[in-house]
Amino acid sequence: MTHRVTFVSPATSSSLRAARFDDGASIDAGAAARARAVGASLPPVTRAVVSPSVRCRETAAALGLDAVDTAEWAGLDVGRWRGRTLAEVGAAEPEAVARWLAEPASAPHGGESVADFRDRVARLLESSAMDGRTLAVVEPEVVRAAVAHVLAAPAAAFWRIDVPPLSATTISGRGGRWNLRVGQPLDAGAATDL
Repeated sequence: MTHRVTFVSPATSSSLRAARFDDGASIDAGAAARARAVGASLPPVTRAVVSPSVRCRETAAALGLDAVDTAEWAGLDVGRWRGRTLAEVGAAEPEAVARWLAEPASAPHGGESVADFRDRVARLLESSAMDGRTLAVVEPEVVRAAVAHVLAAPAAAFWRIDVPPLSATTISGRGGRWNLRVGQPLDAGAATDL
């Protein structure tokens, strides 16, 4: 059976605009309205899942999805850096940030390393729970890890993938062979193509 997973990144929030590690901020009212506008045009799916963050749950709700909130699809755990901007952390802990960006196995923040996170996302993609068509409203770093896995890209590629708010990235395949469709804008005309 062919698996098709469409990842939708969360709508804009004050945290995303400030390049802040998730702090539980709600999505913007305008972004929620945009999500509601495209929600009705989403194609039917076998299942809908959502990262447990506030912004992902609110985006899924605005899209009109009855999504299962699951910790497996959580974003990268950045430990004690949660709620701080990258600039703040860089000023306070420049060596730690440099190590984190250069060494995928490091986790100076006390959370999850990028290598472990990418492995977690890869295991989810290769599990039998992905049979059929899945829509996943997830943090941007989940999308980056999935894309890097699908392309068998080197670890450094994780940092080179930009995921705009409220955009869709679709992978499809079976038996560990994936095809990738990136950067689909979510709007009323494009959503049915996901």
